[in-house]
Amino acid sequence: MGNSEVGHNALGAGQIYAQGAKLVDMALASGKIYEGEGFKYIQKSFETGTLHLIGLLSDGGVHSRIDQLQQLLLKGASEHGAKRIRVHILTDGRDVLDGSSVTFLETLENDLAKLQEMGVDARIASGGGRMYVTMDRYENDWQVVKRGWDAQVLGEAPHKFQNALEAVKKLREGPKANDQYLPPFVIVDESGKPVGPILDGDAVVTFNFRADRMVMLAKALECENFDKFDRVRFPKIRYAGMLQYDGELKLPSHYLVAPPEIERTSGEYLANNGIHTYACSETVKFGHVTFFWNGNRSGYFNPNLEKYEEIPSDTGIPFNIQPKMKAREVAEKARDAILSNKFDQVRVNIANGDMVGHTGDLEATIIGCKAADEAVKIILDAVEQVGGIFVVTADHGNAEDMVKRDKSGKPIRDRNGNVQPLTSHTLNPVPIAIGGPGLASGARFREDLQDAGLANVAATVMNLHGFEAPNHYEPTLIEVSAAPYLKS
Repeated sequence: MGNSEVGHNALGAGQIYAQGAKLVDMALASGKIYEGEGFKYIQKSFETGTLHLIGLLSDGGVHSRIDQLQQLLLKGASEHGAKRIRVHILTDGRDVLDGSSVTFLETLENDLAKLQEMGVDARIASGGGRMYVTMDRYENDWQVVKRGWDAQVLGEAPHKFQNALEAVKKLREGPKANDQYLPPFVIVDESGKPVGPILDGDAVVTFNFRADRMVMLAKALECENFDKFDRVRFPKIRYAGMLQYDGELKLPSHYLVAPPEIERTSGEYLANNGIHTYACSETVKFGHVTFFWNGNRSGYFNPNLEKYEEIPSDTGIPFNIQPKMKAREVAEKARDAILSNKFDQVRVNIANGDMVGHTGDLEATIIGCKAADEAVKIILDAVEQVGGIFVVTADHGNAEDMVKRDKSGKPIRDRNGNVQPLTSHTLNPVPIAIGGPGLASGARFREDLQDAGLANVAATVMNLHGFEAPNHYEPTLIEVSAAPYLKS
């Protein structure tokens, strides 16, 4: 299943790299994850402290996978000395079916019971829904991270239970409750004391392999001079990410698996060859047209040639309540950049189809898609005015199919006969459209690429700029006349 992070890596890099999930799989299979400096670092806390594991409990494969958590739990505990483990779960319902949290919890509880039989004190300590607790991104809403901090570090939450399975089932009974937005809860003992707050001397691992929704928590766990919310306590811990989530910021400073080294991206090549670039999106996708596009790299390649502009997303408002999001504002910024004639390339992400699609709200998604269409028209009109070229594509599917389906393709209905909404990305191929008055006469799509994908877009864009793409890139999608080579 495609996801935005990998999709934008491929779009910007022009190359296919082993990504987070694959890298973790290889490290776990070989055992190298336990030989690295990151694991040895947290292992120093095993003798007297608690190992805390924080992340998304899911098999969606977009941010995390439960089988990787299982391997890390069983191996890390039974073979490498962890004596006390606390898991802080975040329920999904976005990349997987809503309600699947119960099944994942049952699986995890069985694993923890096996560890307990081996003499390891292993329990779930806290939880909450991914979109309401911990997993915010691009500093859109620090209150999301604070709710997680209060539960995970301080052991404080509005809901307290003695059992995590009971907690999720009970909280899902609330009006319009779903896995994505479950409120935070903590697990307490018979006396009402939380079973697993993070304390001095403990080790913490965030086990998501995808970066964007872990960076904010990583800052709270690691940064001494932190001012986004009152942490109350800043425990002295040994913290490692599953991977390093921001290579430019070196965050976190310790990690279990080295991230992919994505080099020689199209952004770097174009900057080296004097191309002026403008990138814009609203907060929820800003990192995709900058950080991920540039190979998991923060900042500019050449600040004299590049300008990145972020439109603040709505905070504290579900996307299906405000489905138009900031599509028009992004489009108007792109239009202004195009008409200014200051930039050779303008790239934007219009997020409605993805973000509203994830809510499963069909009517809201239709509104969001209409807003996206209107935004695209604003941009294409500007391209027409300046005699430019447009490339329109997507990093994955979502809004084009909003219902769960059985193997025959028929919609799945609940016990009341209602069609069940689909909130995850789809497996459908994405289209690409290239046109505009600046497109060379006779330019056409090649017919000899049977398995072309997102990684072929970078070479295509370079060709449209008048350059021949580097030979290590996936081949261009179009046939064009001879062009000068890029300087590396």
